[in-house]
Parts: sequence; C-alpha cells; structure tokens
Amino acid sequence: MQVHDIMTTSVRTVTADSTVQDVAKKMDDENVGALPVCDGERLIGLVTDRDIVIRSTSAGQDPAKTSVRDVMTAPVTYAIEDQTIEEVAEVMKDQAIRRMPVLDRAHHLVGMLSVDDLMLGPQRTAVDVVQAVTDVERPGL
Repeated sequence: MQVHDIMTTSVRTVTADSTVQDVAKKMDDENVGALPVCDGERLIGLVTDRDIVIRSTSAGQDPAKTSVRDVMTAPVTYAIEDQTIEEVAEVMKDQAIRRMPVLDRAHHLVGMLSVDDLMLGPQRTAVDVVQAVTDVERPGL
C-alpha cells in the first residue's frame, strides 16, 4: 500500500500571517490537532495544538496578536504520496510524528497522514508508530 491509499485528502491550510486565535478556532471547527502552513501552494510549516500551548499560551502571548509564524514548526517532515506506508511509518516512528503532511512529486500539498490513518494499513506498522510516539510523550511511564 502507498500513502495515497490511506491519507486524508480534505486538508485545510493556514498562512503564516494567520493569528493563533484564528488557527485555534479553525482546529476546533475542523476537530483536528494540526494544520499545514502554506505560502500559496508551498508547504512552509505545520502548526499543532501543542505548538500553540507550548510556544504561545505558556509564554503568555496574546492569541489575537500572535502570528502562526511565531509558533509553527518549520521545517516540517513530510511524506510523498507514492511512498509505501511502511517507509513513511518508519520515519514517523523514528521521529515520533503523529501527523505528517503529504505532498505530490511537484511538492504540492495533497493530504495528511496520521497515526489513525495508519490503522487502515498493516496493523503491526500502526502499533509500532503508536508505541514510539507514546514513549516519547510520556517518558518513564
């Protein structure tokens, strides 16, 4: 199986100039924890709910005045849509990534791949990734 077989294709994006407040609202409306940050068609970063909490809220920044540019993760690790699930899952496992943007060969954003999506692929692959991500987020437990 390839990434395009299981990825989510209806992906909302935000710009680096969006405010943290607008992005948090969009995440809430879409029920997602990560949004790709794009400049036109070019992926320039990823903003997660964790980025907002750790880099903005905990620092006391005003979400209505703080831009995504100030809290996003960049550069971002991404997958190519025709890579195998096993290949991308290994990267996700090694880097403890829960959500990964998916690009086509022209480097246009075409989807997102999450640990949940991996559940549609080979079961052992999903279990390995979930275990690796969980171990990083809760060391010593």
